[in-house]
Amino acid sequence: MKKHFLFLFFVVMLLLPYFSVHATEKYRTEAEHSIAVEATTGKILYEQEATTPTSIGSITNLLTIYLVYEAIEQGKLTLDTPVPISDYAYNLTITSPVTNIPLDKRSYPVQELIYASLIASANSATIALAEQVAGSEATFVDLMKEKLTSWGISDATILNSTGLSKDMLEDKQTSEEKEPIENRLSAIDVAIIARHLILDYPQVLKVTSQSHFSMNGTTYYGTNPMLKGGIYERSGLDGLKTASGTSMVATSLENGMRVITVVLHTKEGDLYPEKRFLETTNLMNYAYQYFTWTPIVEAGQAYQDSKVRVFNGKKSTIPAVAKQDLMVAKRNRYKKETTAKTNGLDTVLDAPLSKGTVLGTLTLNDTDLIGHGYIDEQPSIELVAAKDTATANWPFSWWNHFVRYVNEKL
Repeated sequence: MKKHFLFLFFVVMLLLPYFSVHATEKYRTEAEHSIAVEATTGKILYEQEATTPTSIGSITNLLTIYLVYEAIEQGKLTLDTPVPISDYAYNLTITSPVTNIPLDKRSYPVQELIYASLIASANSATIALAEQVAGSEATFVDLMKEKLTSWGISDATILNSTGLSKDMLEDKQTSEEKEPIENRLSAIDVAIIARHLILDYPQVLKVTSQSHFSMNGTTYYGTNPMLKGGIYERSGLDGLKTASGTSMVATSLENGMRVITVVLHTKEGDLYPEKRFLETTNLMNYAYQYFTWTPIVEAGQAYQDSKVRVFNGKKSTIPAVAKQDLMVAKRNRYKKETTAKTNGLDTVLDAPLSKGTVLGTLTLNDTDLIGHGYIDEQPSIELVAAKDTATANWPFSWWNHFVRYVNEKL
């Protein structure tokens, strides 16, 4: 009995280091590249080989649709603008093996083509939108590159608006070089694109949350069974894009926290396309199990007695309160308090001050960083005056100005 006890004790002591390893170090996806990001703040919740560019296929459509929504915002077109289908785009629907739907009417409103691009991965619809925005797909590609550069993405290879390999298109590569032949982005690059799309144009989720759409009197079904009614349905999941049978970008809003996951090239995904959904589910489960959406300060509240000094006011200081909530995706196993830094509150402001006047900023100071930490700067919010602050009554006002004059001029 004693020997058995000693043996078990030895085994436990041997394995103890493995049980004490953080969850972020134990878990790995069955994909070549993956990442999970909290959407609002951009905090990275999980990262695995996320910085190496790889082929992304029709995930490219997310960037294309971003530029379409941007053109709408700029007044260059509307959702109802009729888009002509060029001979190039049309011929792809009848002569090429690429994913498509018939576009026999040769003109469709922007909204229908957005649905076709995002839900059915219809390449000709995507090309038509690119041509409508920029005049030609080649010019549109320049816009794509410019947008990526503005977001700090410098390692991308962008050849077209769809992500199709050049050897699948009519205008096959004419140079002697064999590479590159397809769009390439890293998982973190894809997460950046998805985050911008969701935050800047949240209406996209009304499209990507649909499992099917109608066009030309025909119903077309997408390839995302994680949406409502699908075999891998996940409550809260409302997008974004599947690709190539081995990759998926997803987003879900659960427990008040929106998470974006990117899974690129699942292992044996060519044989088992459903694996991308299982890996996305596992990665989502991981994010929501190990992280909690936690307030640092709520709107209308001061952060650690944050205040600013006021010259010639009825009060010498006034509270500086949060204009909006400042939140963090806090790892449950991280026991240290997550803090924030105030900026600008050392300035003395002159009365009167109106409620809502910006007094300074509050920036998250999260030290529990995973991988690259955040895909952008840690978030900041404005600190504002909690209420109106009137000027001091005479003779106090006269005396305050006299003292200031003496101190500054004499």
